[in-house]
Amino acid sequence: MIFKKSRDGFLYAAAEAAVIIRKKQFAPESCKVAFGTGPAYYSFYDELLRLHRDESLSFSNVELYLLAEYYPLSPNSMQSSARFLRDFLINHIDIPESGVHLFDCSVEENKLESFCRNYEESVIEGGGLDFVLSGIGNRGHVGFNAPGSSADSLTRIVTLDRSTITSAAGEFFGESNVPVKGFTLGLGTIMNVGKLFFAAWGESSAGIISKIVEEPISDQIPASLFQRHPDVCFLLDESSAAELTRLRTPWFVDTPEWDNPMIRKAVVWLCRKVNKPILKLTDRDYNDHHMNSLLTVLGSAYEVNIKVFNELQHTITGWPGGKPDADDTNRPERAEPARKRVVIFSPHPDDDVISMGGTFIRLVDQGHEVHIAYQTSGSIAVFDEDVIQHMDFFQELHRGLGQDGSETMKLFDRVRDDIVKKKSGVVDSRELSSIKMYIRRSEARASCRLIGIPEERIHFLDMPFYDTGLVRKSPLEPADINLVSSLLESVKPHQIYAAGDLNDPHGTHRTCLDAVFISIAQLQDAAWLDNCRIWLYRGAWQEWPVNEIDMVVPMSPDELTRKIKAIFKHQSQKDSALFPGSDRREFWQRAEARNRELAALYNQLGLAEYEAMEGFKRILLSELKKY
Repeated sequence: MIFKKSRDGFLYAAAEAAVIIRKKQFAPESCKVAFGTGPAYYSFYDELLRLHRDESLSFSNVELYLLAEYYPLSPNSMQSSARFLRDFLINHIDIPESGVHLFDCSVEENKLESFCRNYEESVIEGGGLDFVLSGIGNRGHVGFNAPGSSADSLTRIVTLDRSTITSAAGEFFGESNVPVKGFTLGLGTIMNVGKLFFAAWGESSAGIISKIVEEPISDQIPASLFQRHPDVCFLLDESSAAELTRLRTPWFVDTPEWDNPMIRKAVVWLCRKVNKPILKLTDRDYNDHHMNSLLTVLGSAYEVNIKVFNELQHTITGWPGGKPDADDTNRPERAEPARKRVVIFSPHPDDDVISMGGTFIRLVDQGHEVHIAYQTSGSIAVFDEDVIQHMDFFQELHRGLGQDGSETMKLFDRVRDDIVKKKSGVVDSRELSSIKMYIRRSEARASCRLIGIPEERIHFLDMPFYDTGLVRKSPLEPADINLVSSLLESVKPHQIYAAGDLNDPHGTHRTCLDAVFISIAQLQDAAWLDNCRIWLYRGAWQEWPVNEIDMVVPMSPDELTRKIKAIFKHQSQKDSALFPGSDRREFWQRAEARNRELAALYNQLGLAEYEAMEGFKRILLSELKKY
């Protein structure tokens, strides 16, 4: 099932879980369930609690199990799935303690096998689980069942594979802090569930979802085994479903509505399929690939080709702020005013240069009044050893100036002591967090100096929602929105750039974008908004699909080098980032590859050849509500 937003999918899953729980109560029978945990599931648990509070959904007959848990791990650790369930569900409902079945992470190693056997017996007693909601890992993991897991596997302790550890690094503040083992329900255990839901959201899930759903079953993609399950449902959004046939190439399934976005999507796909530029596509190419209905609409390959070629050519501009005194009829940006006021929102203090550094440079070089707004401090992404290195420098400096007994030296001694005593995964002290914030601020200023931004146009918003010290953040509050709104009202920009990770439902990027959109909506009556355009960029992982790009800004070799140097100024994020994701490359390498790939694709389509490109999607004010 494909939903507009992840929240809609989780509301549906919660409603389905409630149906099964009530049905079992009516029998009366116990209802065995297992739910995924983590920030992505907040709306699912919120809806369960609403159903309990407002619609009298009782959990008195529920037996709740865990899908997976790290081992060893304190049950009070903030990374614990058991703690998550207690904090977000168990402590707020009427489930009896006898109905709570959690993995015991204090079990001695020589007793793990018997504990897992007993846990499995508890699960399968009476027929097994009735309902499971699980996420899917980037290699098709289910729970901690990694590629190669047996289809008949049962509850067990496993050694975590590299991709699982890498994915968990952010939650544990570094890969070295992630436990190397974990409990997991087996694939065979999950196969016997009555009703099975998998949730996957966002662009990063698209590739693995298409393999799970449409390719042959393989033990190298564990979730693909559930093609055999009699009652399985995948909860997706348009981004995670984008590589499924009916979305990627809907003309193979049925005759689509041939509007402009669909036409452009089809032509770009066809070019890549037959390895031809746009203007060399023939009627036969279209007919051989189920696109004869497109020719019926537009008349011939020539007409289709010219239309799409011109549209893509008009997205290319070396003047992202508009070219002064030029005919802007077919340009993505207006010529006037010649000198624009621009606000670039950057969720963290390096997203600006990673994602749109080349465009940032051009806007400044072409004389626009560019303001950069760093929405969060990014403090939790700084390694403790980087703090020690910076403190070493300042302590040496103070000693050289004869200030050994200064308050600053005492502060550094306290912070160094905090770091030595801090256990893995523990929240930073206020003093340590502040130093990390200052490190990232100094790096951002250095990057801006290289680009040419004066100090007074660098804005550190420090939005409160981020300031939890945890990977899991607070919901947006009026104080967050007011910070964004105040800046916009002060600058009254002609252009707004923001990170367009539209399907990062609970990450910092999504929340920061929500803050921008909410602020704009609240300012909708402001006169300056009538002459303001909103452009969304993407991060170092995915670029906008060509059919969604409204403006693409080319970079020369020198500009690409300048962009990379600006990224290098963020030294705490270089070499090895605290939140690397599944891509092991450094951020500058990812950004360079992404920009070169986009330029190569435009060239493959028969357009001009550039060194690199950055793509942007325009959002109209009238469209804000749908996001």
